[in-house]
Amino acid sequence: MSDETVPTLSVTTYIDAPPEKVWEAMTQRMEDWWCPRPWRVELVEMDWRAGGRCAMIMRGPDGEEMPNEGVFLEVVPGKHFMSTDAFTVGWKPAGPFMVGIWGIEPEGTGTRYTASARHWTQEAYEQHKAMGFEPGWGACAEQLKALCEAG
Repeated sequence: MSDETVPTLSVTTYIDAPPEKVWEAMTQRMEDWWCPRPWRVELVEMDWRAGGRCAMIMRGPDGEEMPNEGVFLEVVPGKHFMSTDAFTVGWKPAGPFMVGIWGIEPEGTGTRYTASARHWTQEAYEQHKAMGFEPGWGACAEQLKALCEAG
């Protein structure tokens, strides 16, 4: 299946900070940018390797809880990480929704950040879009940008 036929949602932003600083914030300070405020994230486990557990709970301001359980498919330090909810640890199949890809590339004196969600079906794509993908993931990108560009 070529990338053109994979239902994909994506956000991107330029961050006026070097890639090393952006990568550090992306991977070591997720609590500071991962969820659009006023939501927050509680990291359960982030085993930064292919096959490693990627588990968190997103918490809303009114007591909402959205647990997310999956695995990392690929982690290339300083470049990108990919995860999916199609499997849990030990490659146990789960109900797939998407493959998430969070990546950075040098651009001029800063960094281009891109986050994408690839979906198995057009229905899942439409569901994610209706859930507020663009404003939600866009807010997270802006929070990461602010974090990296601060002092």
